[in-house]
Amino acid sequence: MIGKYRDQFNSTFSEEKYSSFLKTLESGLTNIPFRVAETPIFIPSDLQKKLVEAGEEIIKLIKQPNFKELTKDSIPANWNVPNENEHPHFLTFDFGICKDPSGHLVPKLIEMQGFPSLYGFQPELGRIYKESYGLASGLTPFFNGINEQSYVDLLKKVVLGNYAPHQVALMDVDAPNQKTAIDFLITQKYLGIKILSLTDIFKEGDALFYEEKGEKVQLRRIYNRLIFDEVTDKTDLFIESFDPRDEIDVEWITHPNWFYRISKYTMPFLKSEFVPETHFLNTLTEIPADLENYVLKPLFSFAGMGVIIDVTKADVTKINDPENWILQRKVVYEPVIQSPDGGVKAEIRLMYLWADGEEPKLCINLARLSRGKMIGVRYNKDFDWVGGTVGLMEG
Repeated sequence: MIGKYRDQFNSTFSEEKYSSFLKTLESGLTNIPFRVAETPIFIPSDLQKKLVEAGEEIIKLIKQPNFKELTKDSIPANWNVPNENEHPHFLTFDFGICKDPSGHLVPKLIEMQGFPSLYGFQPELGRIYKESYGLASGLTPFFNGINEQSYVDLLKKVVLGNYAPHQVALMDVDAPNQKTAIDFLITQKYLGIKILSLTDIFKEGDALFYEEKGEKVQLRRIYNRLIFDEVTDKTDLFIESFDPRDEIDVEWITHPNWFYRISKYTMPFLKSEFVPETHFLNTLTEIPADLENYVLKPLFSFAGMGVIIDVTKADVTKINDPENWILQRKVVYEPVIQSPDGGVKAEIRLMYLWADGEEPKLCINLARLSRGKMIGVRYNKDFDWVGGTVGLMEG
């Protein structure tokens, strides 16, 4: 979107450079099972300012004293985890890039999460884009004057706290085989922590342990990457390991309840030029006549699963749990990224770190390019110049 960088990038792009970039990205780590886009996004300063402003408006809501009361019904009763802390350690806000009536670029909120994203992978991705394509040294994926070292220092503070790396583990249901395993490995490189699957952990009393070279090591903190949606029908795994819903002597980074509190559930409470009109389905007094301008989303789903894009009245009326759905005005993405054969739509995720005793800090971003009906890798399998990427800004 910054014309001089886009023109230069496109004029010197080649498939050979792209292949070399991917090879470098995976080198010494693991194969990447999701599509990484050919190009970064070059974010202009006016759009950057609007993204920052939009994020600040959302954080104001999250910091309201009554936020927990507002979102008390967001947590499914069967997944309520005890000992919730006062704030999430991670915030991620996804914005579609659109145009306003005056033709200016404007971000529109699509999704939000109180859950970690690719906090290890994104700085590495930005650095390798710059190196592989010979991009200007002043371009950065970071906000607020952060550089790679200060970012890693803050990530350590958030994830490790006062504990040694061996007392902290990144946990997922089957960590080595997750699509995001490359992020896990880079995070381990930065922080020195363990990567554990759920069944690598066992419980004695109310303490959690893992085994290392025949010795048991107590876990004091879990950098949680486990989404409960993924284990709803696999709770037998808890018998082999531990049940997160039990009283256990461990700190969650971040606590699982925040996944639900800061989510699609939060969007109806936001009133902003950057947030599309959103309603809980059970609060509608009448179904809008122009349903073609809305999208229907289940509250408790992940990665776009269950979303109905072309909504009909029948879709709305057949829902038997309307309290678990939202109706949201569609966002019209503008194909603002110029590829060699036309425009591509973009989404930018703002990624915050919130250390204990401090304020949330906007650190880095994640971006996705799309030609399909929905943003997301699974919806763009047959296209090029799509997939995961990062936004670079002039420092």
